[in-house]
Amino acid sequence: MIELNKWFFVLLINFLLLFFILNFILFKPLLKIFKARDDTVKDSLNAAKDLSNRREEGLAILKRELAEAKNKAKEIFDSHKAEGIEKQKEMLASAEVEASKILEKARADLKAEVEKASKALRADVEKFSDEIVRKMIKL
Repeated sequence: MIELNKWFFVLLINFLLLFFILNFILFKPLLKIFKARDDTVKDSLNAAKDLSNRREEGLAILKRELAEAKNKAKEIFDSHKAEGIEKQKEMLASAEVEASKILEKARADLKAEVEKASKALRADVEKFSDEIVRKMIKL
């Protein structure tokens, strides 16, 4: 059987007194530190999740804006390309008109030269024919 003597009560009082002192000096401050550390870790994790969500939202916005910018650039490129093609057609048409005018002028100049040469040759032919007739008559 267990004897309950005075040493048992001394040890019990010593244990309880030491428990309350250690609880006040050591355990409660350690529990406060552990709780503060847990709160800090949870706050950090929540902040990291919030930052991650904001980053994802930012990336989504950036991708959407990039797609819009690409579409706008493609539209601008297409409009400038069509405008360039129209200008090219206009320039070709004006070049054809100008070439046609130059060709008509060259034809007219050539025709005038031909007529001038033809008149000169007719005059020469008449002159030569007169000379031939004169020489023939002299013979």
